Amino acid sequence: MNMSDHPATRRSVLTGAAALAAAGFVPSPAWAGSDDGRPRTRLTLLGSTDLHGHVFNWDYYKNTEYDDPAHNDVGVAKVATLIDAMREQRRGEPLLTLDAGDTIQGTPLAQYYAVVDPISRTNVHPMANAMNLMGYDAAALGNHEFNYGVPLLRTFQSQVNFPLLGANAVDPATKLPVFPPYLIRHFRPADGPRLTVGVLGLTNPGIAIWDKANVTGKVEFPGLVEQATVFVPELKQKGCDVVVIVAHSGMDTSSSYGDALPYPENASTLVAQQVPDVDAILVGHAHVDIPERFVENEQTGRRVLLCEPDYWGMRLAVMDLNLELRRGRWAVASSSSQNLNSNTVGERPDVAAAVRRQHQTVIDYVNSPIGTCTEELSAARAVVEDVPVIDFINYVQADAVKAATGTSLPMLSIAAPFNRSATFPAGQVTLRDVAGLYIYDNTLLGIQITGAQVRDYLEYDMAYFQQVSGAGPFSMDQVTNAVTPTAPNGTPDYNFDTIAGLDAPLSYDIDIAQPVGFRIKNLQYAGAPVADDQQFLMAINNYRQSGGGGFPHVATAPVVYNRQVAITQLLIDWVTANKVIDPAQFASADWRLVSNGQPITVT
Repeated sequence: MNMSDHPATRRSVLTGAAALAAAGFVPSPAWAGSDDGRPRTRLTLLGSTDLHGHVFNWDYYKNTEYDDPAHNDVGVAKVATLIDAMREQRRGEPLLTLDAGDTIQGTPLAQYYAVVDPISRTNVHPMANAMNLMGYDAAALGNHEFNYGVPLLRTFQSQVNFPLLGANAVDPATKLPVFPPYLIRHFRPADGPRLTVGVLGLTNPGIAIWDKANVTGKVEFPGLVEQATVFVPELKQKGCDVVVIVAHSGMDTSSSYGDALPYPENASTLVAQQVPDVDAILVGHAHVDIPERFVENEQTGRRVLLCEPDYWGMRLAVMDLNLELRRGRWAVASSSSQNLNSNTVGERPDVAAAVRRQHQTVIDYVNSPIGTCTEELSAARAVVEDVPVIDFINYVQADAVKAATGTSLPMLSIAAPFNRSATFPAGQVTLRDVAGLYIYDNTLLGIQITGAQVRDYLEYDMAYFQQVSGAGPFSMDQVTNAVTPTAPNGTPDYNFDTIAGLDAPLSYDIDIAQPVGFRIKNLQYAGAPVADDQQFLMAINNYRQSGGGGFPHVATAPVVYNRQVAITQLLIDWVTANKVIDPAQFASADWRLVSNGQPITVT
């Protein structure tokens, strides 16, 4: 696409009211309320979430402006323009700007300043540079805030001009929050007495699983409902007229970790239903666009407003709480919300300028050549066939664990297709090509596992596929990303693992005509059936080993290797040291999709 034809480019000059109109803003008059003479005002909440290190509308893995089929734009530099326009539109009215977490991980920009050139007293995180200028009032802790360890998170906390809230991130001994649980802000409306607003921050209990190595013995994570039940009454006792929750936890109740924890991963709706006196919830974590949803509280019958503004800065939430004075206290009379689209506006110049140097440093870094590839290797079909580029991940992981342990046991490895658009080009390979294949900040472990456990793991894994029969042809969408009770929006690609052997093939058929639990056929290692008591070592990432996805056996399997080595860096180091990526060294077709034993065609 010619970038002059990109929607964001065509509309990038818009500001103020014109920008809001283009972004889809539906203006509402100042809150008029009823005709009973009561004082009234309107509280506006502006919200972002799951920014994941996106300041600019830039794809570091493709080295070009970000674009997707819907022509969304990303980055807080654009969100800042919408925030300014809304502040101007609501000048003189009570307003808060909030974020629902997952801020410091997710792009090479964020990874560079966590790992390559870590933030310090004099080296400020790019997200802190941007968000401080934008005037956020508070942000909830996301689960990815803990990816780089608590010390780096504390450094980031010291760099931002707003509190990072986490009422359910508690000290293991005292059970008291180790981050501020809430923020209380006071406003003086034009009509009536002082308005007091409490903002409670809640994060995701899954951190205890996903970042176990970083938080064990340091931070515990009780449930959202459990902690809201404690702190919402406290906020009311402190005189809060309105209570808003910023929750890094999706609306649709589910848990990727099954019953491994007593607290659900996505619990925002439960909080609205079960905890009285909550007026609104800014939702994050699920990466979905939900402009407005109301949930009735089971005890009071009051409606609670929930809104989730997508992710990466694609949207800005605008939540309006219309207040009137009742018995001397402000109360919510009605509410509404909408999400504004950031692809209609340009970057706020000072926000972009504040991070431009760091941005260019990372562009130069990720585009540095580190090796060559003998042929193009693509991940596009990695969810329906055994492709060499995923074999490459498994090969490097398994080889690293074997070299470190000196094991004589058969060596296996698991890998998932994190980024279907990843490609190693034929010829020169840059650091961004390799980093684009493995986009999460996972570390490598090695565990000991039996043949029976390998089969159980694969059977659980194959819930990723929809049940279909016949030879096809099928489209990829017809066979992948199955909806399950724990994945109501479809099983994500990152929860589809393939297992490969290092010194000999681990081969198997996946029969998707069969129900889940009966899909693995002809499971063999080195050409012989896998025995239930056969012993293996398996290279695995920390997210999976600690329970992410709820896969069986791995969380309790003996750990034989854990040096906290980042897998992305391991892949980069391998290419840098070996210079040439040749699929003849590691590629083999060891699994296939079948229907009632016959191969199927997926277009």
